[in-house]
Amino acid sequence: MRSGHAELAMLPVENSIAGRVADIHHLLPESSLRMQAEHFQPIRFHLMARPGVTLDDVREAHSHTMALGQCRIFLRRHDILAVTAVDTAGAAREVSESGRHDIAAIAPMMAAEVYGLNILAQNIEDHAHNTTRFVVMGKTLLHAERMSAEQDFVTAFLFRVRNTPAALYKAMGGFATNGVNMTKLESYMVDGSFTATQFYAEVDGHPDDRNVRLALEELDFFTSQLDIMGVYLAHPYRRSGRHDD
Repeated sequence: MRSGHAELAMLPVENSIAGRVADIHHLLPESSLRMQAEHFQPIRFHLMARPGVTLDDVREAHSHTMALGQCRIFLRRHDILAVTAVDTAGAAREVSESGRHDIAAIAPMMAAEVYGLNILAQNIEDHAHNTTRFVVMGKTLLHAERMSAEQDFVTAFLFRVRNTPAALYKAMGGFATNGVNMTKLESYMVDGSFTATQFYAEVDGHPDDRNVRLALEELDFFTSQLDIMGVYLAHPYRRSGRHDD
């Protein structure tokens, strides 16, 4: 995006089984990008290998660390060693080109079709509700407008608290007293320092909502930096917990 080859990027930020995506977690505060939307995607993983290979032949499963973390139960049950790869598609390509009959890849169905692999086991993720949350990132802050009271919004922001006793406790107080639900709070060290801390947070609501506005004003009083990262419509999955498929 910085080179101008793309206007938007969709990044995975957390998974319902494996937790947050560490690489992206550390990228968010360092980038100048802003969140414009979110999407919750059901994740289905399959074990795939070269033609002629059976499940009993497999000794290693290659995949991205997040995919491996979402299939631990299956791997333990079949005594298969997890081997980290750069990504799921890359793992499928490596298996296809390896010539080996003792390794397999964990990847989506399309990877098997692209690289000519056979599916040995389908839907091997630990839980059927396995879901990854993605955020759409762009160079500008869209700050979506509220069109009706029924719309659900997410407001995401970064902040640094002042280096004073109980600063974080006081900064968070405004959200409690104004009835604002905070759904995420994560900390980052600043420049490797154990004393300077930056936080990333997400709350339900829109900055134009009175309670959110008052909470952010109180937060601003106790912080040395406050940066709105995104204001966007909440995905329906947040409320329903169900996917369309």
